[in-house]
Amino acid sequence: MLSADPAAAAEYRAVSARIRAADPESTAAGLRDISQGVRRSIVRMIDRAGMGHIGGDLSVTDILVTCFWGVLSLDPQRPAWTGRDRFILSKGHCAAALYSTLAHSGFFHVDELATFMAPMSALNGHPNKNEVPGVETNTGALGHGFPVATGCAIAAQLGGETWRTVVVLGDGEMQEGSNWEAAMTASHYGLSSLTAVVDRNRLQQGARTEETKRLEPFADKWRSFGWEVRDVDGHDHVALLQALAPSSAGDPVVVIANTIKGKGVSFMEDRVEWHHKVPTREQVELALAELAA
Repeated sequence: MLSADPAAAAEYRAVSARIRAADPESTAAGLRDISQGVRRSIVRMIDRAGMGHIGGDLSVTDILVTCFWGVLSLDPQRPAWTGRDRFILSKGHCAAALYSTLAHSGFFHVDELATFMAPMSALNGHPNKNEVPGVETNTGALGHGFPVATGCAIAAQLGGETWRTVVVLGDGEMQEGSNWEAAMTASHYGLSSLTAVVDRNRLQQGARTEETKRLEPFADKWRSFGWEVRDVDGHDHVALLQALAPSSAGDPVVVIANTIKGKGVSFMEDRVEWHHKVPTREQVELALAELAA
């Protein structure tokens, strides 16, 4: 099991507190800077490893950063703290984005990111709770994380706990029937502490989601299952913060975060081939330059 970086954890707590107390413009600027740093780490990780899911990693980054720095109650130095909020990345193939977020928030040292996908590394292609602090459950088999998150929210309800559960899903993942079983269950039990965020980049391996298996009318599907729907720009940090506010109506909340696959790198944006493609050395340098601008 990797261990926390105390200095980075202290910095995370300080920056997170400032962001949560700031005006919207300052909040957006602070979260954007963190997101770009997380994205640069993702590009370097996938370059070193020679594999990864860079397009989805880049599309989900703003969601992860907003959750970790602006919403969730977490302690990187006590990852098993019982009062923590629970965060689950159900689209586990985008582990690089989660690892980068965890490292930048001090759950483990950022230098460990250089070991991504290396033999015997804790940072393998899908999140492993037994090796990586901050990972709530193993994910990667699509359609598994959301049911676990629903179970977490049920546990909180039964125990009279106040912590929240946030689960991030891919839109292609929503073609899995187990997710709709979880959605039905969450509504039935009135799990108002549960928030699902869908990374709606409209692309999956090999094609657009609507060509593979049509999701629309997507928001109406969620409403028909009894969820409160919040539809936002998934790259607008302030809009995400507002959408991630707790439920006020007693229903579970779904945030449909409209994103761009490959966000931040011009030649990757909204291109299906970057689901699993690895950039060349020249493309890495160009990507890092764009993400530093």
